[in-house]
Amino acid sequence: MKRWWLLCLIVSMSAAAHAQPTILVFGDSISAGYGIEPGRGWVALLQDRLRRLGYGYQVVNASVSGETTAGGLDRLPRALELHHPDIVILELGGNDGLRALPIPTMRDNLARMVRLARDSHAAVLLLGMRIPPNYGPRYSSDFAQSFTELAQTDRLPLVPFLMQGIALDPRLMQADGIHPNERGQPLLLTNVWKALRPLLRHRARSPTR
Repeated sequence: MKRWWLLCLIVSMSAAAHAQPTILVFGDSISAGYGIEPGRGWVALLQDRLRRLGYGYQVVNASVSGETTAGGLDRLPRALELHHPDIVILELGGNDGLRALPIPTMRDNLARMVRLARDSHAAVLLLGMRIPPNYGPRYSSDFAQSFTELAQTDRLPLVPFLMQGIALDPRLMQADGIHPNERGQPLLLTNVWKALRPLLRHRARSPTR
């Protein structure tokens, strides 16, 4: 009898976990919180805000420092199978740019990840990135434009530049000049929240704020 009761409890808890909508953040070191104390990065701040405002989402951070779009494309099917997200926040491409990898390949990898996420019935929010003009203005311009073009082609909500208002302010950046410091994390969340909130209104009840 006790064994039967325990089995019912496990099944009930599992069903409740799957019933809770999930946001999967799938990115690189910017979202993994490189150089930031655990719990201080923008993804952790997102979970705190969702909880504070009464949204019924759990946030899973599957970001990996150093990840390229090719690596993300390899990892994404498993992450989708494991977490069954309702929303995927896709934040990849920065490392492709820093390595001067071909932009058409990067864009194709991102487009394939978008299709995989949508095939799993998840909405996708694309986070754009820009790179310094080290590789010439043409490459930098084409790199930034590739996110806009993908968002237009696939009708995706887009944050054109995740680090808007942060990247050029040394007070908000780590010494490497690439990663935001702890003071920059709330601004990252502000940039994401503007595009994410309409998806949340569509998929979960929440207070109007």
